[in-house]
Amino acid sequence: MSYLYVGAPFKSSLDTTSGPMADGNPVTINGTGLSTATSVSFGTTSVTPTVVNDGRLSVVVPAGLAAGPVSVSVTTAGGTGNGLTYTYVDNPTIGTINPEEGPTSGGTWLTITGTNLDSTTSVTIGGDTAPFEATSATSLRVVTPPGTAGPAGCGRDQPLWIGNRPRRIPVRRGPRRLTGPTTSLSERR
Repeated sequence: MSYLYVGAPFKSSLDTTSGPMADGNPVTINGTGLSTATSVSFGTTSVTPTVVNDGRLSVVVPAGLAAGPVSVSVTTAGGTGNGLTYTYVDNPTIGTINPEEGPTSGGTWLTITGTNLDSTTSVTIGGDTAPFEATSATSLRVVTPPGTAGPAGCGRDQPLWIGNRPRRIPVRRGPRRLTGPTTSLSERR
C-alpha cells in the first residue's frame, strides 16, 4: 500500500478578474495542483468548480454581496490556496443621452452619461448592437446603428441596453422619450 501526498494548489491567474454583482459570470482559474479541487470561494461564498485538468478549473462566479474586490481561494485535497482577487462591479446606470435624435441611416455619435460605464461590454439600441467606447466611468460614446423612422430603444419590444458581462442590463429610469424628426431613442423603465 502507498499513500499519496498532495500539495496545496497554486493559482496563477483568473481569465476574468472582474464582473457584475449578479451571478453567472464564467471564470477560468489557471494554476497547478487543481485536479482535486472541491470548492472555489469568492470572499465568503463558495461554489463547486468543474475540473478541466490539473492546470485549469472552470467556475461560475456567485452573486456578490457588495461591489469591490474579494479574495479567491481554491480548496483541494492538498489544502487551500489563496492569492488571487476578483472585483465585483456595480451595474451601470444611465443619466443622459445626447443628442436625442438622428437620421435613420445611423452613424450618429451619442454621448451617454451615467455611472459604472467603464465596465460596459456591449450597447444595444432597438435590438441592434452599437459600436461604442467607454471614455470614463461616467461617459460612453456610442455610434447609432441604422434604424427605421419612429421610436427606437423604447418600451418592452426594443429597449436600450448597456451590457455588462455576461448580462445585458436594462436602463431603469423613465419615462423619458427622446424624439426626433426621423427616428427617436427612448430609455426603458
